[in-house]
Amino acid sequence: MSANPPRLTGKIHPSRIRQFAVPRATPGLLERYRALGDASGVISDVMDRLGIPGVVGASTLKPTIAGKIIAGTALTVRNAMQPGDGYANARVPTNKMAEFEAHNLAQPGDVVVIQGVAGVSNMGGISAQTAKRQGEVGAIIEGGIRDVTHSRSIDFPIWASEITPLTGKWRIETMEINGDVDIAGMRVSCGDIVFADDTGVCFVPIARAEEVLAWAEKIVCAEAIKCEAIDAGTHIADLPKTE
Repeated sequence: MSANPPRLTGKIHPSRIRQFAVPRATPGLLERYRALGDASGVISDVMDRLGIPGVVGASTLKPTIAGKIIAGTALTVRNAMQPGDGYANARVPTNKMAEFEAHNLAQPGDVVVIQGVAGVSNMGGISAQTAKRQGEVGAIIEGGIRDVTHSRSIDFPIWASEITPLTGKWRIETMEINGDVDIAGMRVSCGDIVFADDTGVCFVPIARAEEVLAWAEKIVCAEAIKCEAIDAGTHIADLPKTE
């Protein structure tokens, strides 16, 4: 914990917040990722070539708002199912969800990444609105979400594996914030770069972010030149090569 930790919400014990000092990319690096456009396919190819796992398709993590492209720093949340029956728990409700503490720690340009619980909501509309207010650019959630009309109305994109009205309030407990999480079999650490578009989500380790980006920029540039040649009527045999 840092010498001067932020004021906490009390949603989770401070010992479960693994990192307060999140490793962060420079704003310029994130802007360059955003400038790639809908480039999850290009980034995926580069990560393949460099032997870096971390790509999840949009058929698994479905975007709630078509056409959105985000790039930001991962803040991670790990949820688990509370013991007991959800309907019994609802009679003496105790809300143990703590993604609000991640929002509390967020800086503009961050992305909350939740290893969630299937079949119930791990983020609702008020949580999404809080994230938007904090400057977060989106959320990635393996598990359910709800209030999609609300999050769409405030232009806050979420990539999630399920949509359900069933609340997680008395069914879920947040176990850890800013530790490692597993998203569709991919390990994600707080501070990693999250890139997402209509095609999928790429989790780029912060230590490899510049390397991946430099290669992706070259490919995007080469593909733009090739597309211009196609539109200009260049014979297929004469089209410029791309990686």
